[in-house]
Amino acid sequence: MSIEGHSSAPGANVIVEHYCELGLADGSRCREWGGWGHSPSPAVPTRWWCFEHFPHKSYEQEQALRRKLEAAEGGKIIQ
Repeated sequence: MSIEGHSSAPGANVIVEHYCELGLADGSRCREWGGWGHSPSPAVPTRWWCFEHFPHKSYEQEQALRRKLEAAEGGKIIQ
């Protein structure tokens, strides 16, 4: 893969991996990818969660997740 046309600014081509920040009761952390980030302002570092643990979901997103989890328990596949 070529890097032609990429930025030469310091830190511009850095990949940052972030996983869900949820701490579990046994002291471990959720191992899912943290694709849902939130920061109240640019001065505050972004915190990352998987969708299941993301605390800033809308009501509609909550209901869709609940239906998906209930279907998974019943053996159905919903996307």
